[in-house]
Amino acid sequence: MLNVSDLKVALDADVGQVKAIDGLSLSIARGETIALVGESGCGKSMTALALMRLLPENGKVTDGTLDIDGNEIFSLPEAAMRKIRGGKIGMIFQEPSTSLNPVMRIGDQIVEAIEAHTPVRGQAAREKAIDWLRRVGIPEPERRIDEYPFRMSGGQKQRVMIAITLAGEPDFIVADEPTTALDVTIQAQILDLLRQLQREQGMGMLLITHDLAVVSGMAHRVALMYAGQIIEVATAEEFFRSPKHPYARLLLQALPDTSKRGGTLAAIAGTVPPLWQEFNACRFAPRCDRVFDTCRKRPPALTNLTPTASVRCFLYEPAVMADAAKRGDAGDVAQALPDTLATASRPAAYGVEPASSGRSSGDVLLDIQDLRVKFPIRKGMLRRALDSFNAVDGVSFTVRAGETLALVGESGCGKTTTGKAIVQLLRRQAVIEGKADFNGCDLFTLEGDALRTARRSIQIIFQDPFASLNPRMRVFDILEEGLLALRPDLDATTRRANLERLVDQVGLHRDALARYPHEFSGGQRQRIAIARALAVEPRLIVCDEPTSALDVSVQAQILNLLKDLQRELGVAYLFITHNIGVVEYIADHIAVMQRGRIEETGTAQRVLDHPQSQYTRTLLAAVPRVESAPA
Repeated sequence: MLNVSDLKVALDADVGQVKAIDGLSLSIARGETIALVGESGCGKSMTALALMRLLPENGKVTDGTLDIDGNEIFSLPEAAMRKIRGGKIGMIFQEPSTSLNPVMRIGDQIVEAIEAHTPVRGQAAREKAIDWLRRVGIPEPERRIDEYPFRMSGGQKQRVMIAITLAGEPDFIVADEPTTALDVTIQAQILDLLRQLQREQGMGMLLITHDLAVVSGMAHRVALMYAGQIIEVATAEEFFRSPKHPYARLLLQALPDTSKRGGTLAAIAGTVPPLWQEFNACRFAPRCDRVFDTCRKRPPALTNLTPTASVRCFLYEPAVMADAAKRGDAGDVAQALPDTLATASRPAAYGVEPASSGRSSGDVLLDIQDLRVKFPIRKGMLRRALDSFNAVDGVSFTVRAGETLALVGESGCGKTTTGKAIVQLLRRQAVIEGKADFNGCDLFTLEGDALRTARRSIQIIFQDPFASLNPRMRVFDILEEGLLALRPDLDATTRRANLERLVDQVGLHRDALARYPHEFSGGQRQRIAIARALAVEPRLIVCDEPTSALDVSVQAQILNLLKDLQRELGVAYLFITHNIGVVEYIADHIAVMQRGRIEETGTAQRVLDHPQSQYTRTLLAAVPRVESAPA
């Protein structure tokens, strides 16, 4: 159905020409799902944009062909491509907030896709749009079809994006992180829907994701990408049972779960190399734990191991290994690299001593009692508030110093609203009732300088990194802004030194400080957002899906970083997430939320092992698991 041959994509940048994709070849049969996995910045999303001919203005295909059902896509005029894009090939974008039109009702956007690519028109198209909203799990679709995107949670906007794509009834889907913003129950529903459509329509799918558990349950084949190249291809069963490339093995070892609680995740040291440089050696060699001399001298070719498996690694080239053995430079290729996150001196980087938290670990730091958040429902030309919607309805919980409370639940249940209410971001939008005792003061009554002081102690990592970063500011200015406002005691030299060490610790190159947010991948932008929250040395961080946009290796780095900061500085986390694997690893206590209320609370071990609520049991049962992962 689809065949990509020797695809090369280049981007013009200030540093020179960036070779985002360097010789990618891939074929997908009808009804087949191929998962394209790898770290942020390796070229996955750029591959998707190239296949859709949606490259940015500074990007171009420099070589290669794309054939779909006998049509060479790269040679088609744009007018012909508009018939292909959306009708023949649909795309589910990674960031629904920037993909949905903010001034169009969601129903109009779905109807637009239906009328453009199917013969259905008028009221029938609207009815079909309602049906698609229902199928992707939007509650009350008859009412919500007339809402605007800003009225929906991140997960609900992602479901709308999926509905728009599927409504065009394409033969082929490029799904770029389609379930990243979804909770496990809706994720299971969406994945079941995609499987059903594949069975009914023979729909092929390129699934781009960092969630290896989803890959395990969805993909027929797996293509592992690194630094613009495919480095391993195998059936899903072969990939998870016996990964060949050292990078694949390290990725699977980095997955968080209950068995790794209290320990350090197997994070991969370093980052993906910048793609504007010339590569005269193996691109993974600087980070590989099995590197030897030949790896540093020339790049490996993609070697076919079996009819269904290939790998780009010298370890599987017998002639190379025999020659290396003769020279004696491959005797012990298990050369371990230091974990840069584990060895860094973090207290110095933040200018804070471990005892600065002022409280012993385990003392109550934040006590929320009967929190209610009501949004007014405005109607008419004068936009009068005729009613209100209770987004959070009587929530109570405590967060202890040096500990992590995980707030879990389905999309739209009020998790993010709770977090934003705590850090005082909803005062002009909603009515907030209840009490939030933080270090002896009620956050909901603070004003002026007292509120500014509290904001230094309480920070938030937002769910959508693109929307939360100022596109007109360089990364250095974004990170420094908080220090200028909340740490006026630091001079310019100290601020720069702190920020340089900070970007190192969240896994970015220091040259990132001089760049703008749009120059980064989704995962890299999330790391910038995390660095911004950490910069002012908070005592409590509201983490709203802080790792949802990260691949497993960077997720492991960030989770290790958060755990180490907690251990060294006594910082506490209110961790809002739908990733149960992350909850199993990092949480001390869990609060399960549904429809604005707390359904169940308790220690992580008790809630995970012996859930009392039927809703909690349903959540846990829907969690995808990686099967046959290597030890």
